[in-house]
Amino acid sequence: MSAHTPDLAVPACDFTVFGGTGDLALRKLLPGLYQRERQHNLHPDTRIIGVSRHDLDHDGYRDLVTQALFEHIPDDQLEAGALHRLVSRLHHLRLDATDPEGWDGLHSLLKDTPGDGAEETIRVYYLAVGSDLFGPVCERLDDLGLVTPQCRVVLEKPIGSDLASSRVVNDAVGRVFEESQVYRIDHYLGKESVQNLLVTRFANIFLEPIWNSRWVDHVQITVAETLGVAGRGDYYDQAGALRDMVQNHLLQMLCLVAMEPPTYVGGDPVRDEKLKVLRALTPLTGADVDRFTVRGQYTTYGEEIGGPSTTETFVALRAEVQNWRWAGVPFYLRTGKRLATKESTIEVVFKEPPHAMFPHSEGVTTPNRLTIRMQPDEGMQLHLTAKHPGPGGIRLHPASLDLSYDHAFDERSPDAYERLLLDVMRGIPTLFMRRDEVEAAWAWVEPILDQWDRAGVEPVRYHPGTNGPAAAATLIAREGRTWQE
Repeated sequence: MSAHTPDLAVPACDFTVFGGTGDLALRKLLPGLYQRERQHNLHPDTRIIGVSRHDLDHDGYRDLVTQALFEHIPDDQLEAGALHRLVSRLHHLRLDATDPEGWDGLHSLLKDTPGDGAEETIRVYYLAVGSDLFGPVCERLDDLGLVTPQCRVVLEKPIGSDLASSRVVNDAVGRVFEESQVYRIDHYLGKESVQNLLVTRFANIFLEPIWNSRWVDHVQITVAETLGVAGRGDYYDQAGALRDMVQNHLLQMLCLVAMEPPTYVGGDPVRDEKLKVLRALTPLTGADVDRFTVRGQYTTYGEEIGGPSTTETFVALRAEVQNWRWAGVPFYLRTGKRLATKESTIEVVFKEPPHAMFPHSEGVTTPNRLTIRMQPDEGMQLHLTAKHPGPGGIRLHPASLDLSYDHAFDERSPDAYERLLLDVMRGIPTLFMRRDEVEAAWAWVEPILDQWDRAGVEPVRYHPGTNGPAAAATLIAREGRTWQE
């Protein structure tokens, strides 16, 4: 199929974004839809409806989105035809989601499309608002008769701030939508490299015999950011790194590394296997929290948010998956802001060979490891030990087999949101979290938060532009290991 042939597998859709003028919509969602428009993936009858409290008419919203596209899309990817097609799909409705009045405009606009029959337009409600509004918005949509079995609702993280509040939110949404209609989005699961991890594991047989505690020494998962809270101070100071990153992104990546092969890669089989991993995580409570977690904060955080705070901007921790495959293998997770580099990586570090075959060789050996890079430069590296070319004695030298998606494939690698938005329209739930996954993750994270509060654990300070607090290096060094920088 030509790149310029409409993909009719994507149905006609009324894509309604609550928070349609917010940062997420303008920086990620609408640029993502534009990129799919470039590839003619959107059905000709699809409409995009921005809902916000801003007093904008349709033309004003189109101007705002056009400006955002010029800001967030590279110049060489801006095409007049695609831009015109996307902008012509846009509508805006002024609406306060906290006010039960004023919903008539949305009701009238959405009721313009067919309501029943085989050709019904799919309605997607993307809730790019605080989770405290998820329930009220869903309830109001239901009251207006705008929820049918063909509707889908997309929930942005965080879903609650702990297990109890998460259940309250999920219960409220669940009173309106069936679980099969709810798409809890984690954009990390839409990244090419994360999905390619599944392909690497399950479409290639050579890794499976060594993907276990007999041959894997440990696993490292790192999500490092160079930016600070960047205008998200109000939210971030209430959340912190453990809630904002570990409970969702990092634990989801851990699941993909540790999960058993599903019956097939799609829908519930993948999510069933991820849930088993979450439930197999060894609980961290009491003294284990003190020993196996590090809570940090960069020194200028208080200045950025306008006052002192005990919120963590860095977390490092050691986890274990207690099952047949992984028992005894530590999983080291770390994430933080204002660090030295921006990177997201998974490092699967293998054990040393059981016997030194080259005792008189020169050079050094390092453990084999598989590096999966989410950013920058999405790809994978398999690190090996090779013989340095030349006559005479054997000189050992580290070498790597490198797969860079940019170099290996002569096409642009799509942003995570592009794929996930299309999957919502198509009704493909594989890369979205199920309610039981979210609650299992909260159940594991919550005792850490409780212990920090109970023990009054203050964040360890670290300077911006470093690799985080020294305690994080100590955490892994106690067991004779180092972070792969």
